[in-house]
Amino acid sequence: MMSRVPDSDRTNPLFAGHGPGYARTMTTTTGRADKSTAELVHDLTEQVSRLARDEVALATRELKNKARHAGLGAAIAGAGGVFAFYGGAVLVAACVLALALVLPAWAAALIIAGVLFVIAGVAVLVARKQLKEGTPPIPAEAIESAKEDIQAVKEARR
Repeated sequence: MMSRVPDSDRTNPLFAGHGPGYARTMTTTTGRADKSTAELVHDLTEQVSRLARDEVALATRELKNKARHAGLGAAIAGAGGVFAFYGGAVLVAACVLALALVLPAWAAALIIAGVLFVIAGVAVLVARKQLKEGTPPIPAEAIESAKEDIQAVKEARR
């Protein structure tokens, strides 16, 4: 015997993110002995299919959320970078002007440019090393949830 989940339970966080009709498919049985083997296999197929769809949906939501945060963070960092660039340009000009007090202006500008190119080269080498060590983003929560589901199924079979 199967019972339908009341419509009022559809607002339950358990059903959050699931499509319409998800709450209707959540059923309980009063006696397993009442079902035939074919019905049990059919139910198992439906439940495994629903579980797989839910895991994919969880992974999709998780990656979209991470991408949204990464995009926002990149935009804010870009805006900060523009202001830092202008501030750095003013500091470079100040360094050239200060060095021009003891050297000709052209020599002061060349010295400061050389120092800046050395700093840029070191930064590129460090960035290259960090980029090589980076790992691609993965939906860690969804993978962990799927592993737990697989473990629960294995334990239930025993």
